[in-house]
Order: sequence, then structure tokens, then C-alpha cells
Amino acid sequence: MSKKIKVSELPVFDITEHLDNEVAVAAYLTLVIEESDPSELAHALGVVARARGMTQVAKEAGIAREALYKALRSGAQPRFDTVQRVCAALGVKLTAVPADLVLQRIVERKEMSASRISSEEILAVRDADRR
Repeated sequence: MSKKIKVSELPVFDITEHLDNEVAVAAYLTLVIEESDPSELAHALGVVARARGMTQVAKEAGIAREALYKALRSGAQPRFDTVQRVCAALGVKLTAVPADLVLQRIVERKEMSASRISSEEILAVRDADRR
């Protein structure tokens, strides 16, 4: 028989404990970006900045600490420039990837730039994926 655990006895999950390197930060921010909610991105950047030390992040981003707290609070809508500077201070960058998974697969298979892929190749892979 399994032992029952009370919810009140479970440890509190704190994402900041897992954001100890740039790869973890990038993975976390990628998940948040995929939700397409700008205010959630601002909040996530704030979480990461607090985990790293808001004063240090503000200094590296060239933004006043108080302004950074305001820009990255939950529900905020920071300017792109602010997001970009904070990302740079955190050691990550925003990158565009193909939204069309078919195109992304072709690029990965060919290991070449998307500009050199023919429309016939895209259609062939899309049709193969449908079967």
C-alpha cells in the first residue's frame, strides 16, 4: 500500500533553483515564449533576473534597478530594447526559428540555410509527413 502524502507536506517548487546556467535559462524562456504572452515573458525574465541578482543584471543591462523591477513585474509590457538588454545580461538571446515544422525539419536534415530550400522540397516533406 502506498503512503498518502498531504499537499501541505509537499515542498514548494521554486524554478529559480533550476536556473543555474544559461542552458536552463534559455530552455525556460523558450517555453514561456511559446505561450505567446508578452506579460508572462516579462515575468519570466524577472524571475531569472532575481535568481541571478537583480542589481547585477540591472548593471549589466545598463538599466536602473528600480526601472528593471518595474519593467519585469508580472503584467508588465516592457519594450523590446529592454527585453533584449536583459537577455544579453542573462547570457541568452532571442532567436527566430521557422514556425512551420516541415521547413524546420528540412533545414535540420540538409543543414543549410532556409533560403536555399526549394518549394518542391517543402511540399515533398509535408506530403511524406501526412502519410
